[in-house]
Amino acid sequence: MSTTVLITGAGSGFGRGTALALALARLGHRVIAGVQIWPQAWELRAAAERAGVELEVIKLDLYSEIDRAHALTYDIDVLFNNAGIANSGTLTDIPMSLVRENFETNVFAPLELTKGFVRKMIARGSGKIVFNSSDAGLQTPPFGGAYSATKYAIEAIAATLREELKPQGITVATVQPGFYLTGFNDTALEASTYWYDPATALLPGWKPPYTLQGQEDPQPMIDVIVKVITGENKRYRNVFPPSMEQETRQAQAAEWDLML
Repeated sequence: MSTTVLITGAGSGFGRGTALALALARLGHRVIAGVQIWPQAWELRAAAERAGVELEVIKLDLYSEIDRAHALTYDIDVLFNNAGIANSGTLTDIPMSLVRENFETNVFAPLELTKGFVRKMIARGSGKIVFNSSDAGLQTPPFGGAYSATKYAIEAIAATLREELKPQGITVATVQPGFYLTGFNDTALEASTYWYDPATALLPGWKPPYTLQGQEDPQPMIDVIVKVITGENKRYRNVFPPSMEQETRQAQAAEWDLML
């Protein structure tokens, strides 16, 4: 059955890849790709034209009341909450302004958009919400506490909505990408060099060339996301690759036996 899908953060990374992959699947779905700034809209439209697929691109800066209101004029079947940012650094030293920015972008803004679409989905009696969480929302690496905290929050929000909305005919799913080469991890680490000052910091910071070896091709993860959106994959939680799922399960189990 044909569905209308809105993807946020489609200007780059998993959002862009998912928008193009879903359109390329030629399953008859209407794909609305939301991007943060106008130059991304032009570039993504050009990419869709080169690929020979139909892709409706809109400007959707989640901070913009105008953009959110425009997005809410669409009647959609699936909302893929993908837009997000990451600021790295130790929690003792990262500026609180960046912690707040992480929560505004990764938690509060997508929740506000979701609440708007939930109202329409409840009235219709159907719909699906997919959250792009992270493996970092299930286990916390050093230097990533601010980002992980937002993804732990998304895990709680998704789990709550899953139970609250199930009787209304609305399903909720999560995807938790592992370590993929989309540029997201690289820029998250680079951003910390703009504020980190070893003369005043309480703890050591990242040191170039960082620890970004081993990032994987994102296409297999994009394939998983497409299957979750279309319903081919019906799992609620989708940690990928499988090796990361096993690692996460072991890390969570080990926390029960940690000693001070």
